[in-house]
Amino acid sequence: MTADTAHSHKPSSKKNARSRAREFALQALYQHIVGRNEASAIDAFTRDLSGFHKADSAHYDALLHGCIEDAQALDAAITPVLDRPLAEISPIERAVMWMGLYEFQHAPDVPWRVVLNEYVELAKSFGGTDGHKYVNAVLHALAGNYRATEMAADQQRAS
Repeated sequence: MTADTAHSHKPSSKKNARSRAREFALQALYQHIVGRNEASAIDAFTRDLSGFHKADSAHYDALLHGCIEDAQALDAAITPVLDRPLAEISPIERAVMWMGLYEFQHAPDVPWRVVLNEYVELAKSFGGTDGHKYVNAVLHALAGNYRATEMAADQQRAS
């Protein structure tokens, strides 16, 4: 995703502010992973993109800066549930998994199913053909590690 493609993908007008924040954070983290750009430069660029004013900037900040600061820990938590080396994961899918795991850890107000759905949808929009299926499997496994109580409560309600 270049600066040009970042401009060409416009977030849907039907999306809520947090969903928009996730889209902008994904684009920013992609720039970090691929271009090794500094968070401050990425942040300044992203805030100038069309539509950013409609995003939840606090959620965007938490995702961008939190994922960059916690990158090694996020990779360490994700790696055991992968079926391939981390280096073989696309930058989009890696960023999506970082953000999903970050929300599991730091946004307990967001239900685990919402986190899972939001990031599967992002992977569908921005990732490779079947990347969303892989992201779903990895984040579902991680949800079991970080939101086990919440998942068990959902199971109880369902039965």
